[in-house]
This record gives sequence, C-alpha cells and structure tokens, in this order.
Amino acid sequence: MAISLPNRALATGTRNRTPDDVNPTSGMCTVCLDGCPGLCEIGKSAFRGPEAIYPVPFGKMTSGAQKDYPVDFHHLNVTGTIAGISEPRFEKFTNVCLEARLGKDKGLKLRAPFVCAGLGSTNVAVTHFEGVGSGVAAAGGGVVIGENVAGMDVNSKFEDGKVVDCPELQRRVDIFREWQRDGYGFFAVQANPEDWRLGVLEYALNKLKADAVELKWGQGAKSIGGEVKITDIEKAKLLKKRGYIVIPDPEDPITVEAYKKGAVKGFERHTRIGTVSSDFSTAVRDFQAQVNLLRSAGARYVFLKTGSYRPADLARALKFASVSGVDVVTIDGSGGGTGMSPWRMMNEWGVPTVYLASLAYQYCDKLKKMGAYVPDIVLAGGITFEDHIYKAFALLHPYIKAVGISRGTVCAAMVGKTQSELIAKGTIPKNSDEYGKTAEEIFYYSQVAKTQISKNGKMIPWSGLGVYSYYQRLATGLRQLMAGSRRFSLEEINRNDIFALTRDAAEVTGVAYVMDYDRDIADKILSA
Repeated sequence: MAISLPNRALATGTRNRTPDDVNPTSGMCTVCLDGCPGLCEIGKSAFRGPEAIYPVPFGKMTSGAQKDYPVDFHHLNVTGTIAGISEPRFEKFTNVCLEARLGKDKGLKLRAPFVCAGLGSTNVAVTHFEGVGSGVAAAGGGVVIGENVAGMDVNSKFEDGKVVDCPELQRRVDIFREWQRDGYGFFAVQANPEDWRLGVLEYALNKLKADAVELKWGQGAKSIGGEVKITDIEKAKLLKKRGYIVIPDPEDPITVEAYKKGAVKGFERHTRIGTVSSDFSTAVRDFQAQVNLLRSAGARYVFLKTGSYRPADLARALKFASVSGVDVVTIDGSGGGTGMSPWRMMNEWGVPTVYLASLAYQYCDKLKKMGAYVPDIVLAGGITFEDHIYKAFALLHPYIKAVGISRGTVCAAMVGKTQSELIAKGTIPKNSDEYGKTAEEIFYYSQVAKTQISKNGKMIPWSGLGVYSYYQRLATGLRQLMAGSRRFSLEEINRNDIFALTRDAAEVTGVAYVMDYDRDIADKILSA
C-alpha cells in the first residue's frame, strides 16, 4: 500500500539519511543521528524555518502532489465497442469532432476542450506566458489569467485604490489575441479577494475587453490564498503598501538588517482568505450581488472557480452558480499547482479529482432533476493526457464541457523554449538529436506553424509551438480513444463508456465494476 513521505521530497530539496529505513507515519529516519547536517524537512526547517514549507526552486518550476490516492483515473478504464452506432459503417478516427461550446448561450467556442486555467502572478507564469498564450490561442483553447497579476505588477497604476493600467495583464491579452484564429478560444481574467478590492475585473472588462471574468473561491493545490516569493525588499514594501500580506515584514528594522546580512533572502506575499456567510440566504444574496455587478459592468460570461474543499462547499458552489446564472464552474481537484503551494498541504488536504468529479456529478444531477439550471463544468486537477480527458468527460456527462490543463501546458511551453534555445546554440539535446539538427527538423509542426499559424510573416514562438504540439497530441489521442468507443463527438461520451477496475473505484464513482459491466447484455447474447 502506498504511503505519503511527509519528511522528504525532491520538491522541497530534502531527503532521508536512511531512505530504506523510515518510520511510515512520521517520515523520519528510524534512527535520527546526532551529526546529520539536516537532510530531511525537519532538518531543513531547523536552519531555514518556514522556507522549508514550499517547493523549490521558486519561479522555475511547477509542483504536483506525491501522494498516491486510493482511487484515481488509473483505476478506471475506457470501454471499446464494435456496436456503438445504429447502422454499420466504416469511419475514420480523424473525423471525431472535438469542438466544444461553453456558457449559457454556448457562445464561447473551443477547437478542442482544453483550458489552461489560472496562471497568475508567479514568476513561472510571467516567464512562460508568451508560450502558453500563443500556443493555446493557436490551438483554439481557453486561457484564464489568474490572480494577483495587477497587484504584483510594479508598473500598474491605481486611482482611488482601483487599477487603471496594468502592463502585464495587457501583455498577456495581446499575446493571446495575436495568435487567436477564426474566433476559437477565449481569455478570461480571474479575481480573488485582493483583485476584487483592486477592481481588476472591471478593468478587465472595460479596458482589456475580456471574453469572460472568473470569481475565485479556491484551487486544488491549497486551501489558502495565493502566495509567491519575492527577493527584492523594495518590491516587498510596495506590495505591503498595496494591501498584501508580506512575511516577514519588509519594514521591520530587524527584517531589514537580516536581509542586509543575507539571513533573510526573500519575502512571502500572501493574499487574504475569502469566506462566505454560514447563513445560506445571506451567502446566496451576496454572491448574486457580485455576479449582478459584473453583468452590469459588461460581463457576458461569468465563471466561478472552486477548489477541493469539503463536499458541502462544492454543493455551495454549484447551487450558488445555479441560482445566480453563472456560465461556467471550474472544479479543481487536489494534487497539483502552478504556484508556490505548501508542499504538505498539497499532499494532505482536500478532495482528490476523481472523488470531486464523482460528487459533482451527483450534485449536478440533483439540480437537473429539480428542474434547476446547471452551469457548464470544467474539471481540473492533475489532468495531463487524453485518457484523463476521456474519463473526465465520462464521469461528468453531460455537464462537463472542457478540462483544465495547466501544469502540462506550462511544461510544454518550457520544453519548447529550452529545445529551441539549445538548438540555436548548437547543443542538440540527446532526446531530440535523432530527429534532426535544426528546429525546423526537430519540431513536428514547424511547417504547419509557417504555413497555417504564422501571421504577417511572423513565426509563433517556439515555446508556443511546444504548447500547440502538446495540444495536438492530446487531440489526436482523444480522437483515437473516442473512435474506439464509437463516439464521434464529445456529447456522446457517457458514464457507460468507462468501468471501474476495483470495487472501491466503483463505489466512489458510481460506475460499474468491470466484472459486473455488461453482465445482463452478455447473458442475453449468449442465451439468444
């Protein structure tokens, strides 16, 4: 049985002195030896304190949980069939349609059901958004620009406490718009309590002409607000003046001296934690007021993103969205993140994606049977490959319209950038030298980029082509799986198209156990 390893992780730069002899509960070496320099998380905490909470190196990575959940996508399998259509015919898998529509009026259209959800103010998002934004746009996907971007941009301008200009937000929107094709894809701007206070969504609607805006209740990586690390004390002071929580206090003389001495090498910027009233009527009224305010400010599409909180909070999110007419609810399961999420929290809190999706199906189904409006669902949380996407659509049929893929998207952008830079230097990576010596030879879609994606003779960034290539792989793989089940549009995928490989998985998801699946149909065929 898999266990967590809470006292060591490559993500936090820690390890056990005796990795094969560890207490399974504490994660400590069975013998903790005097003289060890502190290789484990306890040891690192002894000399770096709260810095040991977070994955490293900040700004150059994304992180995902190490915990092996009892039920995950791997405990489900996709069915195949030769009898999925009414009339016998021959069909190409390439004819499978992956187009998706989101929103109450289904006005947001995706070439494939992929959304890069919630890339906010972290260094990795700033550094790699050129690739993410251009690649997702070229592929016809959606991008949600995440929290705190305006507040973190030192060049942002404010009037009466509200943002009136944010170069970083403008840059991201411009990147997406430049590479968007034929009206497919969308960009949305997200707001947490700090962004709401700073008027970010109104700015996004009026100045940036955002396709959609998203209220953020949480994410799957952590149960607290957003946080990033800052190495510049002057920026830390600026963010404190803008109302953010900065730890340690950059204006405290002790901190200033510690920073000068090199003991404090950076600062944590945190956001306030949002809450809703425990009184249902009050909470619904407050939420409706927020949505109505955004509608009156010009929002055609309003999203809500919620994390892997307790099941009752998922019910709140779906009920509030139903009552308020929210277009899309993004549900993010535990296990991963693109920012500076506390490592142990990422592993040990919240409802994992498959469990959360199974609950969401139950709750959406209840609303539908009551005759209530059910918002479109986007499922996120560790989804990286075509089998995950298929199973997500099966689990949440008919309510799901897209999946959120953030860590995979950033990974593809980083690899596209790294490959192109190394190739330009004449240092061909070993994993790609078999394909050629130039970027044009090594990147599979280089000619497509030149002939179909380029605009006014401008080539899409290689980092963007990395994202585009990754999304094309997902689309092709998804088409193959769908064709194998004789499903030729996303709407056709349903809960009968997967089965559980364990009794536990069947109990959690509500789909049939493999040995019970088709039992009655098989008996009828054999008895005919």
